[in-house]
Amino acid sequence: MKNFLKGIDNFLFRHLEDDYIRALKKECDGCETILDVGCGAISPIQYFSQTIKYSVGIDSFAPSIEKSKAAGIHNEYVLMDVMDLSGKFPENSFEYVVALDLFEHLEKNEGYRLIAMMEKIARGKIIIFTPNGFQKQSEFDCNPRQVHLSGWKVDEMRGMGYRVIGINGWKPLRGEFAHIKVWPSYFWSRISLLTQLYTVNHPKHAFALLCVKEKRTP
Repeated sequence: MKNFLKGIDNFLFRHLEDDYIRALKKECDGCETILDVGCGAISPIQYFSQTIKYSVGIDSFAPSIEKSKAAGIHNEYVLMDVMDLSGKFPENSFEYVVALDLFEHLEKNEGYRLIAMMEKIARGKIIIFTPNGFQKQSEFDCNPRQVHLSGWKVDEMRGMGYRVIGINGWKPLRGEFAHIKVWPSYFWSRISLLTQLYTVNHPKHAFALLCVKEKRTP
């Protein structure tokens, strides 16, 4: 009976899981060079990095760089402050520049500065993934930089020319670290998956935002 129920669960919900990874992979399809800003230890790029000819991960936290190196996610790594980006990488030096789960860790003025730098370095796409609005998060993994300092909303990203995709389903169902916050979590995680069918095209109601700006058609 347990296997039967698991089979039904997989049939109904498996195709709705990992909406973020699928959307990100689709946006990066055909990319040959990518700069992963604030790559952390387990960048989502790992799920398709083998299809990218050359990728560079940068981060200011050495233990995260070492973990990512051990996993072989990127071809090269740079340990540096992301706010020094423009001094390290020339304009149009990468096809895509991404920042995934980074902007919420920056003060708002720093975020705007970083966007400007990313847009100069990229010659194709700029991709940003961040929670929808401010979402509290505390320090973890002995990394004080994991605290959230700002929130980013759909209208402001669209105002800067970004196309916005809703990720992780209906916002009220998730809390810190995107964990389901309503009990029983198993039931509500399935409800969250179903709401993704709506929020993907109505990002103002989504928990997280995948923001994409194209400087030219790749």
